[in-house]
Amino acid sequence: MSELRFVDLCTGAGGLALGLEQAGFEPVLLLDEKPVACDTLRMNRPAWQVLGTDLLEFSPSRHQEIYDVDLLSAGLPRVKSSATVARTETEAELRLLEAAVYLAHAVQPRALLIENVPGLVDAPDYEPIRDFIRKELDHLGYRFRWFVLNAADFGVPQDRKQGLLVALKKQYFDAFRPPEPTVREHVSVGRALRRSMAMRGWRDADRWAAQAISVAPTLVGGSDNRGGPDLGPTGTKKAWARMGVDGGTVADNVPGPDFVWTPEAGRDGMVRITTDQAALLQGFPSDWGFAGKKTARYRQIGHASPPPVAKALGLAIRAALGAPAHPVAGYTSTP
Repeated sequence: MSELRFVDLCTGAGGLALGLEQAGFEPVLLLDEKPVACDTLRMNRPAWQVLGTDLLEFSPSRHQEIYDVDLLSAGLPRVKSSATVARTETEAELRLLEAAVYLAHAVQPRALLIENVPGLVDAPDYEPIRDFIRKELDHLGYRFRWFVLNAADFGVPQDRKQGLLVALKKQYFDAFRPPEPTVREHVSVGRALRRSMAMRGWRDADRWAAQAISVAPTLVGGSDNRGGPDLGPTGTKKAWARMGVDGGTVADNVPGPDFVWTPEAGRDGMVRITTDQAALLQGFPSDWGFAGKKTARYRQIGHASPPPVAKALGLAIRAALGAPAHPVAGYTSTP
């Protein structure tokens, strides 16, 4: 499989970049403003060119190796709807989205991939953003489509819906199809974590796994301004509690042989997952490490794009850029 070249923006822990690498894309440059994320990328892929800078301050003229790459990809911070547009955080997220689209002017990639919230695809609150993107991409000679994928359909043991924009130069667009699911049955939390739960001799690992038969709720990385790590808001914690998991915190280690699992007794009787287990639920391979302390590691994981979905997207884009197109069913999208 010959490698195509890509540039990745707001790379974070590298989920999108890793999946694209697995699909046969070679990174020319990866960009992220957070030092701990850059440390994670360099730790796992020392040969990757990682630039620690804010996308809003990035000057493409100083990195001309990025010109005319095959793909410009971006797993951007989640954009809030216009209902919250007055928030400073929301304005920053919008500026990053605009900067990613503007960068296509300089880079002129054959394809553009942006991953964000599902609402960006068709929710009325996001219509101004979609209109801005449409005008820019029309001006640059791209055709595009919006669609939603659920990571659970690609073997990730998590209900995680992603809003996606794929744009291609006009001569490639008709060959693009959103990827089809790669699994027939979703992978449950119990199946994904049973082995790791038993690593320190916990006797109830099999019993716990046998009842954790659903996929995980969406992992939430949270804000850098918040306190320590937890698995998400109240509704998410309730979903974890139904699987006998305390979603209010993240553990340093999996249970030992003396831990008594009594979820009916409340949080103290529930098991807790570790950051390494959260990474498995996000679809990362077990040998992919994360830099920083526990909270920093968990936030990188929670904000990441699942690599198996990124791989499927990369293969679909790769096919459109050079391989014969194949009919795809099962997804609806807005033009």
